[in-house]
Parts: sequence; C-alpha cells; structure tokens
Amino acid sequence: MEYELHTLSNGIRLVFKPVKSQVAHAGILSLAGTRFDPEDKAGLAHFLEHSIFKGTEKRKPFHILNRVDSVGGELNAYTTKEEIVVYASFPKEYINRSLELLNDISFNSVYPEKEIEKEKDIVIDEINSYLDSPSDYIFDEFEDTLFEGHPLGKNILGTAESVTSIGREDLLHFVENRFIPENMVISIVGDFKMKDLIRKCEKYIVPKFSSKAKPNFDDSFVREHFVKKTNRANYQSHIMIGAQAYNINHDKKRGLVLLNNMLGGPSLNSRLILNIREKYGFTYNIESSYTPYSDLGMIHIYAGTDKKYMHKTIKLIEKELKNFKNKKLTTHQLERAKIQLKGNITLSEENNLNHMLGLGKAVLFNKRIDSLEEIFKSIDALTPEIIQDIANEVFDENKLNYLIYEVED
Repeated sequence: MEYELHTLSNGIRLVFKPVKSQVAHAGILSLAGTRFDPEDKAGLAHFLEHSIFKGTEKRKPFHILNRVDSVGGELNAYTTKEEIVVYASFPKEYINRSLELLNDISFNSVYPEKEIEKEKDIVIDEINSYLDSPSDYIFDEFEDTLFEGHPLGKNILGTAESVTSIGREDLLHFVENRFIPENMVISIVGDFKMKDLIRKCEKYIVPKFSSKAKPNFDDSFVREHFVKKTNRANYQSHIMIGAQAYNINHDKKRGLVLLNNMLGGPSLNSRLILNIREKYGFTYNIESSYTPYSDLGMIHIYAGTDKKYMHKTIKLIEKELKNFKNKKLTTHQLERAKIQLKGNITLSEENNLNHMLGLGKAVLFNKRIDSLEEIFKSIDALTPEIIQDIANEVFDENKLNYLIYEVED
C-alpha cells in the first residue's frame, strides 16, 4: 500500500505506487461525473466519455484506439456519478506513449459533429438495452429515486431525448469547466521511479483549461422514504430495498462495509444467500451493496424472484435486517466476519489495475489512504456494539425505501 504523492507544476496531482511487474497501469481521473451534468442535458458526462475517443487535433479514431493496442495494451474509460476515468494498461516500456495518449484524448479531443451523431445512436441503443432488462434498470431507478432532487439523482445514461439534444458545443463547454487541474488526478501503478514519472508527467500531461467550476456537494440532503411498485417485470419480480448511508470519508464507513459483507456481500456465505437462497430456494440472484460518494452514500439489497415468492422474499430480507438491529453479534461471529473482510481486502491487493483506480479516486476526493496494517487495525477495532448501532441507524424502518417491479397478471 506504499504510495507517493506529488503535485505537478500545472496543478494536477500525481499518485504513484511502485510494483515489480512488466505491466503498468495509468489513468486520468476527473471530477466530472453525471452529477455535474447540466440540468437540461442528462447523460452528457457519459456521452462525453464515449465521444472522447472520436478524434483529437492530431489523431483520427483509429489512431487513438491503435496507439496502445498495437503494443499489446488496453485503452478504456468509464463514467460514474462523480468521475470520468480514462485509463490504459500496457507493457511498462510504453509509459511515454500511454501518458501522451491519455493527455491527448483528455485535452485535445475535437468531438467531430459526424462522430457525435453516430455515437448518439449507440448510446440510445445502450439506454434501450437497459430499459429491456428490468434486473439491470432497477438499480439505476432506485438510485435515481433515492437521490431525487440531489445531483446524485441524475441518471448516468440520460434519456433518448436528452442524448439527442447534446451538441458539440455542450461537450466542449463541459470539458473546459470540468477537466481542470484542481479536478484531476493522474494515478500510476508500475515498475518505475517517482522522479522519472514526475519528469514524464511534466512533459506529457499538459492541461489546457483553468476555469474554476463550483462543486455541488450537499451532505445535508435527506429524502422522504418511498415505496414504489410498477408492473415492469417480464418473468421475475425484482425487489430493491435500501437507504441513504455514510459518505466516503465517514468514520463509520468501515463498519458498514463489514456489515454489508455479512449481509449480502460478494461471498457465498452471506446471510441473504444462506437464509433465503439456500434455505428456501426463493431466489437465485440476491445481494447487497454499499456505495459511498463524496457527500452521501447508499446501501441497497436486490433480489429477483418468482412472483409467488415475492412477498415471502421481502419478509425474509426484513427479518435479516431486524436480526442485525436487535441481536448483537457474538464475539465469534464478529471475529469470523473480520477475518473474511481482511481476506477479501488481501486478495484485492493482487489486482494492480484496481489499485491504480482506487488510489486515484482516494486522492481525487481527498480521502485518507491507509496502509493495509492501518485498515486491519480499524477493522479489529469494530465491536458488536458498533455494528449494532450502525445497523439501527442505516436500517431504520422509517428510512428504508422499496422499489418493486411486479409481473403483470
């Protein structure tokens, strides 16, 4: 978890972790996600992420895509509610080529009108594919509804109408206001020396914009809880239950990570899987997830089930939540949960690409980067009382929200 930080002369922050590997990873993370979309241009950030590869002042789309791929590397990008990330994985000897390319597409993309019009059809097709898949769309609708009235409530994809209305000038204006040094981080993981990377980044990373866009963070937002049912499902009923939760820097965040891990995290021994899927066979897909953002957070539980089991599945989920609220974990239960969470974290240490992205995000949001030893120490400090307190706070019945897609009769 050792890393080094440096602010370049242009104001962009550089975070670097040295690893002994023939493969390196580099990314430019920008505080330019969906929450910053103009009110009348929903989906603009995501559309920009698609369009950023469509040509620069000196490269056509083919030359962009071929630049890293031709040496066996990979170029990619993604958009979240808060960031746009452009990144590359490559043999370490091609660090110069990769940094120069990341800079070119970040600051010199020209967004040709012809390419924009073609990309609109692609993004609208992506929107329609979500609309055709209730098990996917329910995640977006739940989050959009949970944060309705807050910038985090803006849908990442937008709508067919809003995407159709996006023009070249909208993209250029967004880039000028969001792709600015104070909103950007360069993250690199690889077999390099920090002083050499600083020199390379000073040479190849050349931002063009410096306007100061005001942040729109609001940690005071509270939405009235909702229960929403629609006849949207095809064969299965889809259930989403959740609530607002702690933000990315909250001191109870790690306790909620452990609680979520026990409830319905990635492992097959979670309570939701053992007590609903395995014991009763009511559902195959059931999980819970905790997503912290810069100012707010969200925890949700998803289940897909046959119509005849829908109400029973909801009751069993509510029972698991009540168990966490009403029954303190035993010392043995908590110890097993801690061991499992530490193991999950240790395994994640093997993925250098995720390391690069995680370090970049932490610096982007001014989050403390703890060593593995510090993380484990904070996990060891969790007590049954702390976990029960978090459960009662987050799973308060008056704060729980429900979104249900029912099968039509």
